[in-house]
Amino acid sequence: MPKGYIIGHITVNDPDAYKEYVERDTPILEGFGGRFIVRGGASETPEGVTENRHVVIEFPDFETAKRAYNDPAYQEVAEIRRRTATSTIILVEGV
Repeated sequence: MPKGYIIGHITVNDPDAYKEYVERDTPILEGFGGRFIVRGGASETPEGVTENRHVVIEFPDFETAKRAYNDPAYQEVAEIRRRTATSTIILVEGV
């Protein structure tokens, strides 16, 4: 069965407030079997326009990735990200 992924492209506008999002989202997503593959770090954008931080979280399957994202506890915490950053979040099925 293909893995599922949540991919985030993020520009943090309020780093101090954003820390709370990182602290609170981690246990929720890991509780769904999520594994952070990319979480910030150096990046380059050789083509196109994107945000300055990238996150890739792997899940056992696409349905689990969707359940994790739509989980009410995660959505409550995601409000912190929405207030403190500009982001695009993508749910995708692996190969």
